[in-house]
Amino acid sequence: MATDIGTLEKRYFDVCKKHGILPNKAILAELFKAKLKNARHEVSSLVVLLDDLKDVDYYPLLDLLMEIDSSEIDAVDMINRSSCVLSGERVSSLLRAVNKKLQVVDVRDISFGKDFLLDLSRQGLTCQVLNLRSSHFRKLKMVGKFVQMHVLNLDFSASLTSFREDCFACMPNLKSLSLCETRIANLWTTSAALSKLPSLVELRFQNCLLCSDTGSSPVSSWNKVNEDMDSKSHRDIGLYIELPSLNGEAIPYLPSGIEYEDMNDYDANHDVRSTAEDSSDDSEFDFSGHRQDFSLMELLPDLPRGWNQLVDQQNEISFGTLDMQDEDQFSPGSSNSRHPSYIASKKYISRHPSPICYEKHYRDYMIASLPNLKVLDNLHIQKVDRETANDSFRRHFEYLPYNMNNKESVVSILQKREVRASPTRTHTSKKKFSYASRKSQHFYSRSLSAAKVGSSTWPTLRPLSVLSSISRDERRSFRPRQFEYHPSESSLMAFGTLDGEVVVVNHESEKIVSYIPSLGAMNSVLGLCWLKKYPSKLIAGSDNGSLRLYDVQSTPTISRGIYHTPVTFDEFDQLTSVHVNSIDELFLASGYSRHVALYDISSGRRLQVFADMHREHINVIKFSNHSPSLFATSSFDRDVKLWDLRQKPNRPCYTASSSRGNVMVCFSPDDHYLLVSAIDNEVKQLLAVDGRLHLDFAIASTGSSQNYTRSYYMNGRDYVISGSCDEHVVRICCARTGRRLRDVSLEGKGSGTSMFVQSLRGDPFRVSLRFI
Repeated sequence: MATDIGTLEKRYFDVCKKHGILPNKAILAELFKAKLKNARHEVSSLVVLLDDLKDVDYYPLLDLLMEIDSSEIDAVDMINRSSCVLSGERVSSLLRAVNKKLQVVDVRDISFGKDFLLDLSRQGLTCQVLNLRSSHFRKLKMVGKFVQMHVLNLDFSASLTSFREDCFACMPNLKSLSLCETRIANLWTTSAALSKLPSLVELRFQNCLLCSDTGSSPVSSWNKVNEDMDSKSHRDIGLYIELPSLNGEAIPYLPSGIEYEDMNDYDANHDVRSTAEDSSDDSEFDFSGHRQDFSLMELLPDLPRGWNQLVDQQNEISFGTLDMQDEDQFSPGSSNSRHPSYIASKKYISRHPSPICYEKHYRDYMIASLPNLKVLDNLHIQKVDRETANDSFRRHFEYLPYNMNNKESVVSILQKREVRASPTRTHTSKKKFSYASRKSQHFYSRSLSAAKVGSSTWPTLRPLSVLSSISRDERRSFRPRQFEYHPSESSLMAFGTLDGEVVVVNHESEKIVSYIPSLGAMNSVLGLCWLKKYPSKLIAGSDNGSLRLYDVQSTPTISRGIYHTPVTFDEFDQLTSVHVNSIDELFLASGYSRHVALYDISSGRRLQVFADMHREHINVIKFSNHSPSLFATSSFDRDVKLWDLRQKPNRPCYTASSSRGNVMVCFSPDDHYLLVSAIDNEVKQLLAVDGRLHLDFAIASTGSSQNYTRSYYMNGRDYVISGSCDEHVVRICCARTGRRLRDVSLEGKGSGTSMFVQSLRGDPFRVSLRFI
């Protein structure tokens, strides 16, 4: 028989008397309310406001909560509005004292610190609703058991950037998840993590509210617990979005039993308690001791061009599309012939968006990736929405490399390859063997690559730690600026540093093979190029114009003797790029000028200077991979030009133009294409034969004129990697279709830091999609 509430109250008095303290008035008041509701046959809940507790209240309350599951009280809510004097360890004990009847937990982790969050994430809770707004998670890893949880709110967690691979593994009943105004930006890892939630039907990364002539909006409360909390002002920075409705009907927003809050109780200026805890490079939390005062522009540094002013003015913007950035599918004022039901529109304001909302085709990607989802960002997902999203996904994204549709294990592919190679054939397997025998080795290489990529959405990110003793008395690290893989030794690469050093390293063992100091002559090394016929030699160029040919077999790994004198060439002032032709006879140099210099490697002479090849300085120059006389130049004058040394390059073979200044150009491995990268993610593939546009990768711009973009082919010409100096992401796109395969987010050491792309290359030897 259940213990009546009066008996619970008496026991609470007895425990308080035993400990020599007065009963807590707030707890007595809640017990009285529960007793009244129970008498009226209503749901009786005990609301424990942690802010009202003192340390002396801990043991009596713990004893009371341990009796709840066998009492007449139906539910317990644990609320923390602001500060709490109890330690995180004691709060955790109180939360776990209640088992089946723990309903709502609403806490602010800043009161309890890192250990509280760590314990909560690893041990789990039995509550049905968990409200952790403004939490200090950095990489979410909630691996504990949250079996009964239906609602999780992580809004305004301004440090939260990503999800761990095993996050959400023990939340089988989670139906609603809110992640507004976080730093989450990666479509791929986010959707992969959320796909582990089998019951998830409602998700939001922004709060889309209906605007009408009367100014009304839908009821908007995430859960009823927040109605009892003090409201705190928060700046309503938002973008108005005009979204279509179906046949003029109102879009239903809410699944049964779930409401949304207006999210106006977030205190953007709350003080963060300073702690001595320093986050490591792989920390799950960020409790840095600075004031957390975030604006939308700080959270979203990569907004499209011109949005800074729009956000500042809080203008009303009509996009006329379900995806704010999907302009190729729907355009303002245009009709969609494929879906004539989109005939009316309603206007919405997007409030508190996370960066992921500004990714191209964000809404379509999430709908296509989460087939059980019913509501996204407060907007109900109709059948036509899902059809449109699936079509958009097929046009703009690749599920697996080489457009493969089904994931397959590496072991399975290797077994099929062995069956194909085996001379033994049985009668029963003759048909299968005949099919397998038609598969080429190229097919299996691609299948292995697809299997490795498909095995995990989270790429393996391994820092290349090159820290070596340069002399007996000195131990130092390097500041790399440029690097190049060795053309024939798969384990070797060379990198030049900002201090003028050239280092050859085994990137697999992280051991230095050869070290060349600056010797007082070089500044930052900006140009490196290996010779192909003489694989121990490479040319290095620095920004002060120095050009040298080194033989790495002649240089020691540490300073222990006399260095062999390198071959020195005539200087090229303000050098930025060097490149050797396909037969190792000539190399070119370009830099902060409109000229290009041609050098003879065997004699060490500068043969010629080609003047005024562009109207502005030439960033990068590249020889073709197979023709020793063809080369391409890219310039900030927005032009890319192809030249032929056999024609005494007074005039280019052709000129192709970009809309912004060109940062670099390179040939595809087979010389069929030119890959051109211009400022701020303008990446295009041209036909090398005549410069016609073959493919525009349509990467979203940030609006920054300093966002220098670099792109290269990966192993073969199948895929392209692209990165920019103002963004902490590397994008992988199909070179045949332009579809996006994956974005890889780069996070630096410590909380709140990111790595930005200054240089990148695809590994020329690995079958898998690997880059540095």
